[in-house]
Formats: sequence, C-alpha cells, structure tokens
Amino acid sequence: MKKLLSLLVAGALLAGCSSTTDTEDKTIRIGATQVPHAEILEDVVKPILEEEGWDVDITVFTDYIQPNTGVEEGSLDANYYQTLDYMNTQNEEGGLHLVAVAGIHLEPMSCYSSKYTSVDEIPDGAKISIPNDASNGSRALKLLAANGLITLKEKDGLYTVLDIAENPHNYEIVELEAAQLPRSLDDVDASVINVNYALQAELNPVDALFTEDATSEESADYVNYLVVKEGNEETEKTKALIEAMTSEEVRSYIEKTYGGSVLAAF
Repeated sequence: MKKLLSLLVAGALLAGCSSTTDTEDKTIRIGATQVPHAEILEDVVKPILEEEGWDVDITVFTDYIQPNTGVEEGSLDANYYQTLDYMNTQNEEGGLHLVAVAGIHLEPMSCYSSKYTSVDEIPDGAKISIPNDASNGSRALKLLAANGLITLKEKDGLYTVLDIAENPHNYEIVELEAAQLPRSLDDVDASVINVNYALQAELNPVDALFTEDATSEESADYVNYLVVKEGNEETEKTKALIEAMTSEEVRSYIEKTYGGSVLAAF
C-alpha cells in the first residue's frame, strides 16, 4: 500500500510538472512600443494567436532599450518596434544577439513644428531636435538634407551631426531621446519625430512640414521588424508570430486604422 501511494504521489507530481511546462510553452511574451506596435498586437495578432491555443503576454515599453534587453535575457520571446539599422547598432554596441525574422510595417518619419507651417518660415539659428540614437539620428539628418535644410558629407554607414557638411542657416541640432521629441516641440522650432511617438502624442503626419518618401529604395531600410534572439528563428512561437503578424487581417487593420501614416511591408 505504501509503495502504491508513493507511485501515485510521484505520478501526480510528474503530471503537475508536465502541465506547468505545457502552459509555459504555450505563452508567447512579446515587447513593443505603444503606437502602432502594441495596438496591432493587441487588436489583431493576439486574437489570432489565442484562437490557435496560444496565451499572449504583451508588454508595452516607452523606450527603445528595454525591449531588446528583454529578448536577449529571455524574459521576452520577441519584440516588435525597430528597424534593421537600429537592431544592428544595438547588437554591436550592446553585445546583443538579436535577429530580424519578418518585416511588418513602414513608418515614414516626419518633421513637425508647433510654430511654423512651412520650411520657409523656419528662421536662421533655429533649434531642430532629432533622435539621439545612432540609427534614427542618421535617418533624421538625411531627412533634413533631403529637404534642403543642411547638406551631408558623402559616406557609407550612419550619419552623425559631425557629418554635416553645410549648415547655411546655422540651425542648432538638438539630440534628444526619441520618446522626448514630441514634448520638445514647445522648446524648439522643429523636430524630426518617429511615427510611433508622433501618433502617441496625437500629431498628424498630414500636418508635418515634410515626410520621408515611402516609395524610395532607401525606405526599405526603415521597415519595422519582428525580432527574436539568435537561435530562436525556427521555434514554434516564432513561426506562429510570423504567420499571425503577416496575415491579411493585420494588413487590413493597418490600412484602415492609420490612414497612410503606417504602411504594411509584407
């Protein structure tokens, strides 16, 4: 009898462990910034995955650093918010091992002003704020150059303010954390802002001074990707995420919700 009871207890413990493991394996943890990434995940991707038997845990971040460290450390299975340039820079500078597995959408970057309605109105010596991270800062400088505010040296790779060749209007380029750029509009004359933070601050790209050309070859560099840790490209979780995030439901949601300020990239 004692032997039988021991076997029953052991079996129950094993069953309990198996059940817990199965539950954990069916949970997908993904990090994202709020708009549009977390909205797309919450409104479309999560319901699709839940119908397939997955539990989906979405963590919303207000910065660009923590979602990557979360994937690297394993507290997140994936994240969704960044471009290839940004991911590659983070891998190099932070010793991370991140891999892009699917391009989801494109967000054309825009320059906004709360003081002026056209580029011609921006005065000499004006302050213009841009993102302070290498990838988005380079992108912002190229946007300013494309619209005639500055010129840049010819070079390969990312641009910094040190690569400004000509600044005929003596603009002061102010580098700030990307999330702070909308708040800087009252303190500067213009600001180059990522779409996710612009939408979150209820800025309408239609009202921007100028916007990136979404049809250019270079625009492909600015697609936002689903990212996982190296070695996890072929897991069931990753495959399920890719299928759900590149579905027609997601494409339709993007087209209907963001009015052209966010474009599907698949």
